[in-house]
Amino acid sequence: MKLENKKLLIFDLDGTLINSALDLALAVNTMLETLGRDTFSEDIIHGWVGNGALTLVKRALSGSREVDEDLDESTVENALKIFLDYYEKNLCNATVPYPHVISTLKILKETYTLAIVTNKPFPFVSPILNGLGMESLFALILGGDSLPQKKPHPMPLLHVCDTLGFDVASSVMIGDSKNDILAANACGMDSVGVTYGYNYGEDIGVHKPTVIIDDFSELLELL
Repeated sequence: MKLENKKLLIFDLDGTLINSALDLALAVNTMLETLGRDTFSEDIIHGWVGNGALTLVKRALSGSREVDEDLDESTVENALKIFLDYYEKNLCNATVPYPHVISTLKILKETYTLAIVTNKPFPFVSPILNGLGMESLFALILGGDSLPQKKPHPMPLLHVCDTLGFDVASSVMIGDSKNDILAANACGMDSVGVTYGYNYGEDIGVHKPTVIIDDFSELLELL
């Protein structure tokens, strides 16, 4: 299947362009150790990633993907501060692009406008992209705190289209999780689901992306 007449490509970050799981796991476990709590394996923490820092911290404090609704607010605030303080200083120690990401993006940039919509807090995004030599590839970057709503709400995707001057029909959302696909579906945008990444062990096909790919370089054949 080919995605015809596309001009704007919107990418998720964590789990789509970069594998940041180890750095996030280290930050989560440092936070838990500081609070005198049990730590968790990278694989377990991997399954909690994808809905922003606050949700990740709440899941870690709950020891589960299902957040404990009785968590003390001051405990959560303190834990979030510890997590963010550590992560800010250790953003790119073990984080790497997924295979073929940088080479594929450079080819795509010759023809398309590229943007990022991530639920990661905005202040962390540019330092990671800079550290990986990727920031110059994107015309616009939105974090999870850039607008009043984040994915799976369609607002960030529509904002990118409006800001860069493209309509939904000429745009594509590329991501690894249901938040990406649901956001695209909510505004009638075509989407590409990648089978690697952080989709909580769930088949990305459940949420009906337009196309599913196993390797990032397959975008070159779709567009």
